[in-house]
Formats: sequence, structure tokens, C-alpha cells
Amino acid sequence: MTENLIIKVYEVVGSEHCVASSDGQIVFDRVLAALEKQKKVTLSFLNVTALTSAFLNAAIGQLYGRFDEKTIKKLLSVKDLQKDDLALLKRVVDTAKAYFKDPDKFEKALKDAEKEF
Repeated sequence: MTENLIIKVYEVVGSEHCVASSDGQIVFDRVLAALEKQKKVTLSFLNVTALTSAFLNAAIGQLYGRFDEKTIKKLLSVKDLQKDDLALLKRVVDTAKAYFKDPDKFEKALKDAEKEF
């Protein structure tokens, strides 16, 4: 049976505020190490009171550039998220999936948007 690793985000970050992408990167590194070994991971957001898309993009979004969606769904779960934070996570995941499906399209759109300013 596959081992289930619980990563307590509050303890990893050392704060109830999970807002910086650099903190998300620390979480990502731990998740990545476990997923590469095919371990199941549960991210617990217990005691987290502030969460941003920058943090979630770093912690979870970039996983979609390393693993297919099926693997992530099989090995990664989250718990203890507030309802509005679940909606934020869904937006981050949807954007990451779209980006990694066609990164050139996103880069072109970004460059086009920059030209308008």
C-alpha cells in the first residue's frame, strides 16, 4: 500500500498567512519529492487564514508542468481549506492545466497584452 504523507502547510510556512510564492515553492519542493517517489500526499491547510493565488501557483500549479493530471489526482489531495479558498485553488489548477497544455499560446497572449500598455 502506498504511504500517505501529510504536509501541514501552516507548519512548513511557519505562518497562518500563505501569500508569498517563495513559501509556495517550499511546499512545492516537499510535494514534488514525495510525488516523484509515487507517495500519496495530503496538503493540510489547517490554521491557514490567508491564501493567495501566487502561493497556490507555486505550491500546486507548477505540478502540472511535471506530472499529468491523472497522476496528480491519484497522489495529491487537500484538506482543511475554506470554501472560498477551494474556489481559488480550482481557478489556479484550471489555469495551470491550460497553461501547461499550450504554454506558447499563453506567452503570446501575455506579449500581446503588454503591447496594449
